[in-house]
Amino acid sequence: MRTVQCDVLVIGSGIAGLSFALHAARQHDVVLITKKERVASSTNYAQGGIASVMAPDDSTTLHVRDTLLAGAGLCHPSAVAGLVREGPERVRELMDWGVRFTREGATLSLGREGGHSRRRIVHAADLTGREIERALLDALEANERVQLYEDCIAIDLLVGSDTRSAGKRCTGAMALAHRTNQLVEFRATVTLLATGGFGQAFRHTTNPDIATGDGVAMAYRIGAAIGNLEFVQFHPTALYPAEGHAFLISEAVRGEGAILRKLDGSALETGHPLGSLAPRDIVARAIDLTLKETGDPHVWLDLSPISAGHLRGRFPNIVAHCEAQGIDVGKDPLPVVPAAHYACGGVLTNTHGQTSVAGLFAAGEVSCTGVHGANRLASNSLLEAVVYSHRAVAQLASEIAHARPQHETPASLPSTQASDAGWTDVRRQLRDLMWENAGIVRSDARLSAAAEQLRELQTEVERRFAERGASPEAIEARNLVDTAALVVRSALMRKESRGLHYNIDYPFRDNEFFLRDTVVTRETL
Repeated sequence: MRTVQCDVLVIGSGIAGLSFALHAARQHDVVLITKKERVASSTNYAQGGIASVMAPDDSTTLHVRDTLLAGAGLCHPSAVAGLVREGPERVRELMDWGVRFTREGATLSLGREGGHSRRRIVHAADLTGREIERALLDALEANERVQLYEDCIAIDLLVGSDTRSAGKRCTGAMALAHRTNQLVEFRATVTLLATGGFGQAFRHTTNPDIATGDGVAMAYRIGAAIGNLEFVQFHPTALYPAEGHAFLISEAVRGEGAILRKLDGSALETGHPLGSLAPRDIVARAIDLTLKETGDPHVWLDLSPISAGHLRGRFPNIVAHCEAQGIDVGKDPLPVVPAAHYACGGVLTNTHGQTSVAGLFAAGEVSCTGVHGANRLASNSLLEAVVYSHRAVAQLASEIAHARPQHETPASLPSTQASDAGWTDVRRQLRDLMWENAGIVRSDARLSAAAEQLRELQTEVERRFAERGASPEAIEARNLVDTAALVVRSALMRKESRGLHYNIDYPFRDNEFFLRDTVVTRETL
């Protein structure tokens, strides 16, 4: 087994992990590990953009209001205010790092998406995530204080003690370098989780294959508090058929005028004054209800209100993908269905990205900062990632200077194997189970059935993991099952319908008992 020592360990190479590493490397030695190639992250698939107050007719007051409305009463107002206030500076910092956002002459081109009352989506055509990741990786390669380990998947976080506080402390991570099938112990004073979400827990998802809930599962296993996992955002418009990694049709398309329609051509009724541009939870449920009532496989996204020239100029990636699928975007509407897209809950943090476990930080989709509440406002996710990674860095100097970690190598180490295709059936079973029982519309009966099946699946997965050893497939399946169980457990705890959590047994909000975060730990079992 190899041992690597560093001041700061970053797990994940999306926008949160990369921006944090670039800031941290100004003062500290940083190791960044990513389980796939460096560009394989949810950031790379983010089409829409990053929300920020950049226009003369916009204001922080309006952006805060829109975020709070979307969050259905559960956003932390102070967290939202800080996010919006710091947003423009973080966007300018991205440009300083070389991100080439789309411009209209000398000014930034600003799009509009669901729930936003103004145009405030800074974008790079419809490949914003890819452009941000390109620029950050270029900056990272030029920084000698950051060591990048690709094809290195974290198995579990390490726990030691802090001699100063006499309490438990995260002291790094045990990982598998899966090309060499070698265990690597990364010992760090501070560890940042930036592992993204868990869309792969559902049958249909816009997330890449690597979105397997690794950070949530690992943090939970060492006792960290997890918040609001019941709030899973389903994007209303994934291109049909949406098997595996579904292709996302950005909400910005509706922001430019596209309209959702039933297969008979009538407009889809959302019951919201913004119609097709209502918040995502409302639109996704309206589509889900329509499909169940009609038996139709999809609805239409009518592009005819957008001129052909503007469509191709604003959304070149979407146009190219649709045309490759045989769709004439100048004439044909797009067949779309909802798909799991974004986790609004995750590892609970304070306003500086610190979790309930000393030495462990979290930023990006893996975290629960209080910003998104019960439903994320479109394009606030990339903004949250850069704002909170920047805030976390501000705590590093004090954290590293005063921490006295006592590293403890686990008494027993997992065996390893290079690959194990036998885990494919486990993932398929889990995805079907979660889609049918813990998807867009839920009930206590379905959630309880899912909880029982997941307990059995967890037992089976742990047995197989112990017998067969750690492989990339085994590690991901274990994390997916553990995270899915937390989603269902959180959903069962919330006896109301709010934002992204809709339970037919409790169809209304209950502000008397549930105007609060759902928090789970190992101790609350």
